[in-house]
Amino acid sequence: MISKIVRKLEPVTLVGGADVSKSAFERAIVHAPTILAADGGAVHALNLGAIPEAVIGDMDSLDRELKGQLPAASLHFIEEQDSTDFEKCLLRIEAPLIMGVGFLGGRLDHQLAAFHALVRFAHQRCILVNDDELVFLCPPQFSMPLAAGTPVSLFPMGASTGRGEGLKWSFPSLDFEPGLRIGTSNEAIGAVTLEMSAPNMLCILPSDCFELVLKALMAQAGSWPARA
Repeated sequence: MISKIVRKLEPVTLVGGADVSKSAFERAIVHAPTILAADGGAVHALNLGAIPEAVIGDMDSLDRELKGQLPAASLHFIEEQDSTDFEKCLLRIEAPLIMGVGFLGGRLDHQLAAFHALVRFAHQRCILVNDDELVFLCPPQFSMPLAAGTPVSLFPMGASTGRGEGLKWSFPSLDFEPGLRIGTSNEAIGAVTLEMSAPNMLCILPSDCFELVLKALMAQAGSWPARA
């Protein structure tokens, strides 16, 4: 059993190693004021004038000088190399929702690894956001009042049967699976409701939907169980 490093009753902001804009960071911390970092994300936090409460990772992206700018008690070295720093954080943070900045953009393999982590740790409510887009794992069922014309893309990371209402191309029941059927480039015609049979579907929306998504996910009574 892996013990938790951070336990919070409110959403937290987790800073990753990809570029982090000041606007995305400030928007996140309004709703998630506790600042954490995944390894090299601490550099971005410091550059934005914030000292993370905890830095979690294998510390291969922090040199001695940067470590010296951080309280020693905030550094949590996780030596194993079988998981990414983002996964190390998701394993050790307990919070109602994690706002991830610095995980979209940059290297494509890192971005894909972040998407993999959303699916692997489906029990964690987590939104990844930058200045343009946001990504989150669809919960079993949720609704949000999107404006007509809002782009809505669904991308399966595994097999899932879904239902979607309030979309230009709504669907009462569709089987999604990588290599067979995806659901990109749809759009809202009003309030959108999505239901998914399995914790495998990523939802991609414009970043200006951030507050709506945050409210919808926080209102969820249940979430996916932790994977065995």
